[in-house]
Amino acid sequence: MKAGNPPIRAAIIDLDGTMLDTVPDFHVAINRMRADFDLAPISAEQIKAMVGKGSENLVRSVLAVDVGAAGVDRMFDAAMASYQRHYLDINGKHCALYPDVLAGLDALKAAGLRLACVTNKPLEFAAPLLAQQGLAPYFEVVYGGECLPRKKPDPMPLLQVCSDFELAPRQVVAIGDSSNDAEAARAAGCFVLTVPYGYNHGRAIHDIDSDGIVSSLLEAATLISSHNKTAG
Repeated sequence: MKAGNPPIRAAIIDLDGTMLDTVPDFHVAINRMRADFDLAPISAEQIKAMVGKGSENLVRSVLAVDVGAAGVDRMFDAAMASYQRHYLDINGKHCALYPDVLAGLDALKAAGLRLACVTNKPLEFAAPLLAQQGLAPYFEVVYGGECLPRKKPDPMPLLQVCSDFELAPRQVVAIGDSSNDAEAARAAGCFVLTVPYGYNHGRAIHDIDSDGIVSSLLEAATLISSHNKTAG
């Protein structure tokens, strides 16, 4: 975020890997699904590298550990149904808020920003998770991966939020943990801040083209407030 740019009026925040560490939930649900197909358990670290591009991609990646493309296609529908059943059963039971998430959201709201949550997680998983963790009241808008024709890294969900809020993309910052968030923001014309503790498909966050790496949502709020004090 550079001097001369307009003030930031809204933030679009990712869910998995940004506000919540949900890998423990994925780990339980995925291995229950694998057990249904007599497949051996896999590690949380393996799953962590597969998270971020939606449930369909996750299930396909998990099956591909054991079977080829033809096997994945053959098993996918049944595996997806099994995964969704198990995930809904344990959704939120093993996850945890990252440090300073609530303080960061409070600071963003106190600074007058409007907030949206855009995630590639299906809304049927995301909405109850946000409510359960006390996050839902912060967000005016929540989009899951199936809510629009295209999901991150496509810019469509971010541009939809800009339209919802009647803001230009340059007045909006996306905050996330992966290349999906950064690529979507760049394509939409939004600013983007990244957190270093998330998933990012097993790649280093420093390789991502962003406007800054922030240690928490609270630091993001501080940075945005500083920007707004000098914005033209």
